[in-house]
Amino acid sequence: MAGSFRVLVVGAGSIGRRHHENLGLLGATAELIGWRGFSAEALAARLKTGADAVVIATATDLRLPLIEVCAAAGVPVYVEKPLAFRGEELRSILAVAAPVAARSMVGLMMRYHPAFRTLAAGDLSDVFQFSLTIGHDVTQWRSGWRFSDSYAARAEGGGVLLDLCHEIDMAACLFPGLSVRAVESLGHPAYPGVDMASRISLGRSGVSGEVAMDYLTPRLHRRTILRGTQRMHDFDYAAQRYATADAAGVHLIDKPLERNEMFLSAMRDFLALVAGRASSGVEHLPRLDLCQHAAQLVTEAWAARRFSGRITKEIP
Repeated sequence: MAGSFRVLVVGAGSIGRRHHENLGLLGATAELIGWRGFSAEALAARLKTGADAVVIATATDLRLPLIEVCAAAGVPVYVEKPLAFRGEELRSILAVAAPVAARSMVGLMMRYHPAFRTLAAGDLSDVFQFSLTIGHDVTQWRSGWRFSDSYAARAEGGGVLLDLCHEIDMAACLFPGLSVRAVESLGHPAYPGVDMASRISLGRSGVSGEVAMDYLTPRLHRRTILRGTQRMHDFDYAAQRYATADAAGVHLIDKPLERNEMFLSAMRDFLALVAGRASSGVEHLPRLDLCQHAAQLVTEAWAARRFSGRITKEIP
């Protein structure tokens, strides 16, 4: 039972607090640990006092030593996305995490979105072109939050491609075997090396498309369009309007969403892995050892960014 689990949540930002609260809702005993003043050595000492699992919700560049400490102690981890932004660090993470990878997870919660699950479970063999887009004015994200004070404003590990990489993961789930062909990014004079908008060209034999994300648009947009020879799927996640069109007409799909349920479902599956129980049966379980392709696409896309211009919108 979840109530018997002792889980450490390392990282007390908004996502760490959400995981801490959700673990409590699921009956686990969770301890929230802020990163300031903490370290991998401190985590190793803390694990000796007893913990069944660790949630790692720190900035991306801090995760490798924490994962290494947990794996050495045989403690499974739930690691926020992305796993890494450099290929060499990703390879190191996969190597050190190997002892616990089959009981660990990556925080790819869009795999639990009910509409996305409909796509993931469907026949997409006729699809030849795809487009996944997401964006919103970053200055409107949260009250009292400043972009310049966040990890996202850092050249090493920041930027929109990493911040909103769920869409890259979704494309990887829908079309296994994709590779990065090109990445065009827009920067900002106040944040050198940080992409404010990126467009990633992806493809494999028989299908090609793009993933685009931005920090700029005044209203939230999140949409997946798949074009096939038999049908077209147009899923607008922001408007919660999901349509499939074929020769017979347009068919609307009702998939209501309670956003926190995605996080809860992911955490339930993680606790099931920790306990050695069966997971929920989600189409693409984000188990750490099963996420290599998507994680590699993220690192390859980040490395392939080519800045073609700069935006002038003020982003404090």
